[in-house]
Amino acid sequence: MSDVARLAGVSQQTVSRVVRGATNVDPDIRQRVEHAIAQLRYRRNPAAAALASNRTMTIGVVSFELSVLGPTVALYGISEEARQHGYATRLVTLASLERRDIRAAFESINSDTVDGVIVLAPLLDAITVLEDLDIGVPVVTFQQGSHPSPTSVSVDEVRGARMVVRHLLDLGHETVWHVQGPPGWMATSARVQGWAAELGAAGRVVPTPLATTDWSAAEGYRVGRELAARKDVTAVFAANDPFALGVIKAMDDAGRNVPGDVSVVGFDDVKEAPFFRPALTTVKLDFEAIGHIAVGRILAMIKEETEGDTPSLEPKLVTRDTTAPPRTTR
Repeated sequence: MSDVARLAGVSQQTVSRVVRGATNVDPDIRQRVEHAIAQLRYRRNPAAAALASNRTMTIGVVSFELSVLGPTVALYGISEEARQHGYATRLVTLASLERRDIRAAFESINSDTVDGVIVLAPLLDAITVLEDLDIGVPVVTFQQGSHPSPTSVSVDEVRGARMVVRHLLDLGHETVWHVQGPPGWMATSARVQGWAAELGAAGRVVPTPLATTDWSAAEGYRVGRELAARKDVTAVFAANDPFALGVIKAMDDAGRNVPGDVSVVGFDDVKEAPFFRPALTTVKLDFEAIGHIAVGRILAMIKEETEGDTPSLEPKLVTRDTTAPPRTTR
């Protein structure tokens, strides 16, 4: 560190503040220090840093169901951002939706092992249990569809769902059917809320949403067969892209063309979405950015820096080939 300080023409304390990601450093000085670090290929010693700061230099991450897109991508963003600030991450996964398992996951992380916790368990029960626990370190939660706060980050999934419905109504569809996510997930609630709100605001019929038990394409196919049997169904909003894939196959098996007979929209914009046949219209959510933002928020809390609410990240409607006007309006 002394070599970096000498090359940058600053004190070792200033170098330390830059490495720790402190915000009270002049931008020009920060740039000089970062340039010196790059020239000298300086690598921070995590153990020494932990001893010097009386911190573990570790951020705990509680997540559920890493096979689901959101937590997986957000975890990548968390790991990258934490590494940039000299922090390691410790992952604890939830075994189930049972309250006892959620409580056990939180209790396995304490102030002796981590400096803060990021919760990527977007489940209603997880948030309820968290409110009852005293972990002893700062906690930031990823709450899908909720309003952001100083201790949470979110994507405006209600708005994303409304964008889907508005797109389909603008194409001329009378109403939009919804394949909702499984119970207990905040994403399920947010997407149902946005779908129903936009239909209601337009004075349209709000059909009963179709229930599912998990987020798989198989569930999308199962309920898609029910929808395919109804000739009045011309537009379907699936709560995630695998659901949409299942619905599209169900329609095809029933001899109904997408988008000729039925328009289908997904949610999340998985990397395979452009390669669906037809290419899937969906809503893009930047989960990796959520991970970066969550780390920034937890580090500010660890350093006792005051920050206001983090704005919700805005979703983006990605229009491809699975939506079209209904046949009656062509």
